[in-house]
Amino acid sequence: MLACPLCVAAQTAGGDTLDAKAEQLPSLTVTESRRQQQLRSTAPLHVLGHGDWLQMGLTDMAGALHRLPGITLRDYGGAGGMKTVSVRGFGAQHTGVSYDGLLLSECQSGEIDVSRYSLDNVEQLSLIVGDNDDIFIPARQASMAATLNIETWGTGRPREGEKTPISSAVHAQLKAGSFGYVSPYVRYEQWLSDRFALSAMGEYVHAENDYPFTLRNVTLTTRERRTNSRMNQGHAELNFLWKTDSKGELAGKAYYYDNDRQLPGQVRYYTNLSNETLHDRNAFGQLRFQTRWNDRWALKWQGRATWSESRYNDGLVASQVQDGNYWQREYYTTACLLYAPTDRWTLDYSADYSYASLNSSLTTDTRPYRHTLLQSVTAKYRTGRLTVLGRLLVSLYLNGARTGASARDMRRLSPSLSASYKVLSDEELYVRASYKNIFRAPTFNESYFFHYGSTNLKPESTDQMNIGVTYQPRRATGRSPLYTFTLDAYMNHVEDKIVGVPFNMFVWTCINVGKVRTLGLDATAKGSWTLTDRQQLTASGNYSLQRVQNRTNPESAYYGNQLAYMPVHSGACSVGWMNPWVNVTLSGEGVSRRWGTNEHYDETQIDGYFELGATVWKTFTLGHGKRKRSLEVRFDLKNLLDKQYEIVRLYPMPGRSWMVTVKI
Repeated sequence: MLACPLCVAAQTAGGDTLDAKAEQLPSLTVTESRRQQQLRSTAPLHVLGHGDWLQMGLTDMAGALHRLPGITLRDYGGAGGMKTVSVRGFGAQHTGVSYDGLLLSECQSGEIDVSRYSLDNVEQLSLIVGDNDDIFIPARQASMAATLNIETWGTGRPREGEKTPISSAVHAQLKAGSFGYVSPYVRYEQWLSDRFALSAMGEYVHAENDYPFTLRNVTLTTRERRTNSRMNQGHAELNFLWKTDSKGELAGKAYYYDNDRQLPGQVRYYTNLSNETLHDRNAFGQLRFQTRWNDRWALKWQGRATWSESRYNDGLVASQVQDGNYWQREYYTTACLLYAPTDRWTLDYSADYSYASLNSSLTTDTRPYRHTLLQSVTAKYRTGRLTVLGRLLVSLYLNGARTGASARDMRRLSPSLSASYKVLSDEELYVRASYKNIFRAPTFNESYFFHYGSTNLKPESTDQMNIGVTYQPRRATGRSPLYTFTLDAYMNHVEDKIVGVPFNMFVWTCINVGKVRTLGLDATAKGSWTLTDRQQLTASGNYSLQRVQNRTNPESAYYGNQLAYMPVHSGACSVGWMNPWVNVTLSGEGVSRRWGTNEHYDETQIDGYFELGATVWKTFTLGHGKRKRSLEVRFDLKNLLDKQYEIVRLYPMPGRSWMVTVKI
């Protein structure tokens, strides 16, 4: 029987991943539930299921990410504001974002904007820091310091309460809220035969984003509104699943995203004049084939072609010197071979190849491109109480440019080792320890951008060490409270950190001079209590302590400073009451003060905040038998206390706002 690498699990009603049960699928043998994966993982693993969206009062991706410990989110405000994520002080370029099994790519800046992915189409979010216990993965995923996994609603899976997939289903939803927010969403699923299924989804978001804020200038206080903030965003997907036989399946996805928005820019005194626009478009197609020959061997192949376009325009600059159009392309393929020689040993070899290129409308464009070859060999040993995982990753980056000098080629060998041990035979108490060495190649911006990039850059090298514990007390009966606690302490170190320094007043350049050390602590707690047969109380919370310090030059006045935008303290919590009348959730999230610069200049300190929210919802059952339908009505009130705060300096966040959701 294949071990954990081929794990797939279904969620129970309510979406509590801790209570998920394993199931048998025609093409894969399931050997472990998601709950067990979380408990005995050799590296920190945190999972949120679709049922948590309601129980935690979550409405968007930013809110969900605040519930994952160790994450720092940069949010430029409102529904149209760009949102990037970093983990444990590593920076957004070190954090991979996986979408249905393949990492998203952004060769220009290396930062993925997670605001384009709505929770409505997401079944599960998971964050893995270090190495993934699921070793049947592409080598590219093993090349990241941390990975955020986004799993969308899949085609051909049994849904809640169904042993087998039904012939067809339609899910429709409409959201409306403050500041001109309107978002319709629809998903359709259809089985054309007992082996072939299709699904399609589409969503559209319009928002004016003209929310009010208070502007303070010494003794003068005025009430302003965000201007030039309108957004029109569309997203569509087409998926298919073909079960080729009892042991294999072929799945595919076609994806398109379009966002035409205005950019409000930073808040400035005396004027709100702005006429910047940004039009992003992204399309990709991907295939996945997976099969197993017997209980010892399995093969997985995946491929994807991606195209992206970004058009920036500043209507206030008559010369159009600041305007720029950028086009990215990537062709990527990966193959994973899994072998389980015994019930305790599992081995994996994964090989990836990708070709990425970038060109722009700028006269200084050098048309850079990059060939990447990654190979990983992973061994996993597992008994009833002990799990040990070791991996070697070989990375080769071959850089070139159509015109001008190209960046240097790069080669690295990166090891990692992690282990988990069940301390008590009759209690769910696990301890874990892990080490991972990994590096990050410079982005195209860092290597080639005019008057900023440098082709001589070396990659950033990182070491991360973690020790942690997970505990889930035994339940006396099925109605006893269920608790889960995790605690992780870690230390990260970054060498050759890439930083931009001024060459003169107008020209900056990137150099390898930075060193960063992070000492931190992540803690989570989750519990549920059954009050009566029809009432349940849930509570969850997470807390992170991060000291992300500059360790470059002991003689510098900035030595030991906390890095820009990294809060020392951050956390979130929620309490939910499910009942036969109206379900209620109260939630909150916040961070301590931060600095807008690494040098901690005067006037760049950003105040901390704590934001409260409330959610009420009710589900109605319509019809009977085959005509049975469910109707869900939800009301969210965000920022109850109308707290004005900033996540990114000079980009105020919305105050009190509301949202109504109707789903059938």
